[in-house]
Amino acid sequence: MVKDEDIGKVMEILRANVPPHPYKSREPFKVLIATVISQRTKDEVTYTVAEKLFGKYPLPRDLKNAPTDDIAHLIYPAGFYKQKAKKIKEIAKIIDEDYDGKVPDNLEELLKLPGVGRKTANIVLSRCYDKDVIAVDTHVHRISNRLGWVNTKTPEETERELMKVLLKKYWKDINELLVMFGRTICRPVAPKCDVCPIKKYCKYYKENKKG
Repeated sequence: MVKDEDIGKVMEILRANVPPHPYKSREPFKVLIATVISQRTKDEVTYTVAEKLFGKYPLPRDLKNAPTDDIAHLIYPAGFYKQKAKKIKEIAKIIDEDYDGKVPDNLEELLKLPGVGRKTANIVLSRCYDKDVIAVDTHVHRISNRLGWVNTKTPEETERELMKVLLKKYWKDINELLVMFGRTICRPVAPKCDVCPIKKYCKYYKENKKG
């Protein structure tokens, strides 16, 4: 059984050691579209092309009326940029016409948008609307299992189990902290366990690296 005090200590250490998320915007539409662009795309590419896109088309009604080819050109070299351009245009149209230009602030409505899954929806809800939700991507899924907080096979399972294990005050922060930590220290392959500041609390380290 994971102890609340151990989780609290891990969160405290991560907050002191993990660099802040590079994308500073808290505007729901920008965060939503940037998160769609980020799928299978490196951070530095995502945020560079997102700013280019919003520099030309800042509002849902602007993107709704933008040529799909121009959207694709602006977000290149993001992965699957042509498919994402179509989804971005569709999302902008729905938000402008069905939601009066405002991104929905609830999970059910966000999940109706094309290309938006639970991770993307929960990032918008936590980062922009201060909702107590847990956004689980591959980093959160992997690190939560390595720490021994959960024993799960899918991000959906991880989200459910983390809601049982984590105090609600940690829910909003867990994505940004573990994503940045997963990119720098707790990598998918060859994690840097020797310099990990939370190895004392890590099941993976104790079972695979210690001694």
